[in-house]
Amino acid sequence: MKYFTLIIAFLLFSCEKKEDVLLPKSNVSIVKDVQDHSPIYIFFKTEGKDTIADVNRKNSIISTNWLFNIDKRLPLKLVIPEVMKLQEKKRADSAHKNEDAENYYSYADSIGKNLAFLPFTKVYYKTEKPKSEGLTLFFKKNQTVEVNQQVLKKEELLNYIASLDFAVKPKMQFCFDKNMSFDAYIQDKILVQKLESFAEVTEEYIF
Repeated sequence: MKYFTLIIAFLLFSCEKKEDVLLPKSNVSIVKDVQDHSPIYIFFKTEGKDTIADVNRKNSIISTNWLFNIDKRLPLKLVIPEVMKLQEKKRADSAHKNEDAENYYSYADSIGKNLAFLPFTKVYYKTEKPKSEGLTLFFKKNQTVEVNQQVLKKEELLNYIASLDFAVKPKMQFCFDKNMSFDAYIQDKILVQKLESFAEVTEEYIF
């Protein structure tokens, strides 16, 4: 527990401004360790009645793995545009590009008592509705998921997908409510990892 506390304290206060990032939590670690990394912080700020996603990436190096430390209170509509800008910058920098460098979201594993990381390097975000093709999963703010117009509880999703009779692996389209918190998004992303045996998804729709 002491080791876990020290790790979190280092993460939360390792930038010059000494600002807090409240990380999402989960009960599982997708990736437990990332070497050769650079931190990127997206802070939760308020100005009057407005919520702002404040980005600090000045310690990031293009050729390294990027760890995105994002405040769990921020809504996706503020987070994803900033993530897209950073993704595009890294992908476009051919002079310093490292094909092996990945992008990860960081979160806290509340069971293992460690920092954990969720890879999203290959994901291309789109801030629009997808075309109606394949199997569309829309994760909503109210903790439900709509699968081709059928509304399910999230805990029912895996069994429902497994019950479908696919002649071939379907094209899956993952959509997320732009108003959901980044915390809820990470929970959904971890759930989505369990669907990889059905289809590989490289696009996500935020609207």
